Amino acid sequence: MPLSTNHRVLYFFRPPPAASFADHLEETMRRIHDRVAGLDVHKKSVTACAECFDGKEVRTEKARFATTARGVRELAGWLEARSVSRVVMESTGVYWKPVFYGLEDRVEVVELVNAHHVRNVPGRKTDMADAAWLADVAAHGMVKASFVPPQPIRELRELTRYRKQQIRMRVQEIQRLEKLFQDAGIKFTSVASSVWLKSSQAMVAALIGGERDPAVLALLAKGSLRNKTEALTEAMENRWGDHHRVVAERLVAHIVELDAAIAVLGTEIARRCEPWAHEIELLCTVPGVGARIAEVFIAETGGDMSVFATAHHLASWAGLAPGNNETAGKAKPARARFGNSTIKATMIEASKAGTRADGFLRARKARIARRRGPNKATVAVARSQMIAIWHMLSNDEPWQDLGADYNLKRRDPRHQVNSHVAQLQKLGYQVQLTPQA
Repeated sequence: MPLSTNHRVLYFFRPPPAASFADHLEETMRRIHDRVAGLDVHKKSVTACAECFDGKEVRTEKARFATTARGVRELAGWLEARSVSRVVMESTGVYWKPVFYGLEDRVEVVELVNAHHVRNVPGRKTDMADAAWLADVAAHGMVKASFVPPQPIRELRELTRYRKQQIRMRVQEIQRLEKLFQDAGIKFTSVASSVWLKSSQAMVAALIGGERDPAVLALLAKGSLRNKTEALTEAMENRWGDHHRVVAERLVAHIVELDAAIAVLGTEIARRCEPWAHEIELLCTVPGVGARIAEVFIAETGGDMSVFATAHHLASWAGLAPGNNETAGKAKPARARFGNSTIKATMIEASKAGTRADGFLRARKARIARRRGPNKATVAVARSQMIAIWHMLSNDEPWQDLGADYNLKRRDPRHQVNSHVAQLQKLGYQVQLTPQA
């Protein structure tokens, strides 16, 4: 019976014998580290595989340890007994942290790698197999380690991220207060710009105290809201009940508590950021970047731009670089790459603030928004800010705005003339150009 096309293809690409294939693999993938270990980390346990190469053969040993402090010490002793000089582990949630921190002072090199970059062969998914694969990855230098900042930066990062959570929680509580107002028929935000102003705080305190008269509540307005007494009187007409009072008491108390916590965290963060005062001063010259955003940037990156080979490496690490999706020579739409979500959100916040004032960033957002929409334009501006910051910190230079007409100046005037002439001709005009004297 004649062979099918599939059979002929398989026969044509038949792999060489096992021995020659192993020799070929060894020839193409040279071992660059002799004593390595791979760690498959979980919540309660960590599986270790050590590979020791003596120049002739590879000796492999495997063991399992607890992730408690005692277990990590035993793991460190086990690695030291085998003279392991390089350890590779995956970043599994937050469970890698106690193991990584416990080994970084006991082992010469400890590397954290992206789990997507070291996927094992499908169908062989066990803890021991994963640890052995990570050891092989470490021995051949097949993957690049992720950025793990030094301990002072890690401590600062913990504080800034917790402050961000407190700020987010405060915003949520204020939103719940607005929902409570709407449920009670109070339309305060139809007159004022925000639900949490000095005027609204005084009115909520009066409502909690038992006051229900809209006219009396409207008289508690402060500042420019005093000129809207009539509108406030109509807006403060309410169906305020006892259950509203109970919820409002807790909301106000929680918001006040969060304000105090944010202030304490801000003071501690500012104290810890004193060694980077000059870098923060440079960062604050970027439009849209204030002291808080600068502190987050230092906490996430460490302020040392030498860690990132180029400005584009920094933008890619932050998740602000465009993705690649090209096949058959055609580039297709691709979303931005995944990266550090905290610094990405912070830089997008800076991007929105920086484009409010006239200058290069606002003009750049307008140009991109016409083609790609406002959201992609915001990410593109954040990437421009990130690239500029890398150069600023690397060269110790402040922000220098290129001006709103930067891109116009770079264009060839002849192209602009031809473009305008073509547009007029499409509208039915005959154009004759005469240069000025």
